[in-house]
Amino acid sequence: MQIRWKFKLQPNIGQQALMSEWLVTLRKHRNYCLAERQRAFETNNQKSDEQVMYQYGAFCDLNSRSEYGSYCPLTCPVVKHGVMSAELTKSSKKHGLAWGNASDIQSKRTTELRAESEWYGRVNSDVLQGNLAKLDTAYNGFFQHKRGFPAFRKTSNFKSFQFKPGQAKLTVNCTSKKKRCYSHVYLPGIGSMRYLDSRTIPTDADIRTVTVIKEADGWYMSVLLKEPKALPEVPDIKTVPSAVGIDVGINKLISLTDGSFVENPKFGTNKKTRRQLRIRQRRVNRKVKGSKNRKKAGIIVAKLHKKIADKRNDHQWFAANKVVGTAAAIVQEDLNVKAMKSRCKPKREKGRFMANGQSAKRGLNRSISDVSWGELFSKIAWLALKAGKPVLAINPKFTSQECSVCHHVSKANRDGEKFICESCGHIDHADTQASRTILHRANLEFVSIRRKNLSGDSRKVTLVRDDSAIRGKRDQGKNCTSKACTERSRSVIPEKRILFEQLSLQLFD
Repeated sequence: MQIRWKFKLQPNIGQQALMSEWLVTLRKHRNYCLAERQRAFETNNQKSDEQVMYQYGAFCDLNSRSEYGSYCPLTCPVVKHGVMSAELTKSSKKHGLAWGNASDIQSKRTTELRAESEWYGRVNSDVLQGNLAKLDTAYNGFFQHKRGFPAFRKTSNFKSFQFKPGQAKLTVNCTSKKKRCYSHVYLPGIGSMRYLDSRTIPTDADIRTVTVIKEADGWYMSVLLKEPKALPEVPDIKTVPSAVGIDVGINKLISLTDGSFVENPKFGTNKKTRRQLRIRQRRVNRKVKGSKNRKKAGIIVAKLHKKIADKRNDHQWFAANKVVGTAAAIVQEDLNVKAMKSRCKPKREKGRFMANGQSAKRGLNRSISDVSWGELFSKIAWLALKAGKPVLAINPKFTSQECSVCHHVSKANRDGEKFICESCGHIDHADTQASRTILHRANLEFVSIRRKNLSGDSRKVTLVRDDSAIRGKRDQGKNCTSKACTERSRSVIPEKRILFEQLSLQLFD
């Protein structure tokens, strides 16, 4: 089993400057190599009427797509109007003297650059080769139709470099009895530095790669550990004794089948945080572009975003642990979050663009991005995998409008957080009702351990009046004690009024 842990580094000023210099050199190295490959890809088989000058042919098999010294595995020859250096060729028993492939040629050229340039000479050779290997993976993924063409990296999105297994040496502080103490790590080419040992690395764990990351509030080290113990076997979901359905939302982060909730603190969209972001971003925009003051103001904004992300990440791990520890299996919605945040289609009438509701949807998109459902589902899947529990994703269509008792689907069943079925009169919290519907669609049951009863004075949650369709959410959550309110409640459907008059209402089965 492989796990990745993150520690904060404590480098001195000289080490910080050296690591920042490495990032600049590695980014330029990657962009330069990518530009060479892009140039060869775009100019391939262009201007075929002109004379082609090359020393040795670089061809590929069109059936197997195996390349013999070519930049692009689709056509041949690749390199035109130029002669490759003899030092960049390779000898093959089958094909004789031929060019190496793109990765082989650029790898040899990188070795030459370390001797020619002092900037490349300061960077560890394995880090340079690893930088080229990452580009190779991204470039091959383009031809395998897994992803798009690799993009050129800017300073803002190139923040890490990686050491190969066995290079970084960790010296753990075993004498300290504190849970959080300082240990040391040696990085080749940089030196030894302290790091905050926030968790104890197992003695039987094998340390693999070590990735150094630059973030807004400092430098971090991500260590990949390989533990000897294997992940438990995940049983078939049909054989589990109990399962829990979860419904994710914005008002409530998670609603579980047993009636419990995980609240959504709205770390990035609450009033205080949005005001702080607005003020600090305004300070950045007022500074002169390219100035040091603008850079300092940008760091302050980045630190605030980092703080919000850390809080969200911590709360999601808490929520995922609660979900996984509830039952032997988890059933969730198969949400297409990217489609949910898509822009509204433009409306055009008589050559003019009309209002399409995008301004109102912008706030919803911001809330969806802040709650980060995709990251939450990933954490739940990982914890369930470690615990040996299956996770099932079902179609989320009409889960918030379907009754879990009679399975009647109607938009009028739900009013805000209240759910009252028009067909059978079943009353429940809307989000809890949706989680039970999700569980029912998987043909599974939740075995309740504790039975929860709603107190008698909380009937305000499920109170439905004859004018609820007109008043909407204005009456939601208000006590009905006035004479006018009592008269309105008498006009409710008789079957539903009987449920209201019960002294105690059991909402959770």
